[in-house]
Amino acid sequence: MIKITSIIIAEDDADDRLLIEDALNENAISSDDLVFVEDGEELLDKLKDNVNAPSMVFLDLNMPKKDGRQALKEIKEDDRFKHIPVIVFSTSNSADDIITSYKNGVNTYFTKPSKYSDLLEIIKSVKSYWWEKARLA
Repeated sequence: MIKITSIIIAEDDADDRLLIEDALNENAISSDDLVFVEDGEELLDKLKDNVNAPSMVFLDLNMPKKDGRQALKEIKEDDRFKHIPVIVFSTSNSADDIITSYKNGVNTYFTKPSKYSDLLEIIKSVKSYWWEKARLA
């Protein structure tokens, strides 16, 4: 089981939050401090209030209040947070969203799959790269 400082998951859909949490657990990623937020404003508030930066942020683009596009831009423009890996996990497969996300500093972009088995594979690849190869956390 891999221990992580914390992962912030910015996702407004309760079902998607549960699926992501289950997929993390099934891939043996345990977090002492798994934090869910429902919009970009709450995400930025959580980052500012957190004494220790999270190991990673999973970010949905389409959220109420401040969307993920704006939150990503603000995270990557802030010296306190720009080092945090951000993985966009969105229903959008728009080329504009993908290109803009990379221009704004996203580390990885995934379109949400329709099958849970595909979600497990995505989390497995995130784990393989970020925690086993890149030595995150």
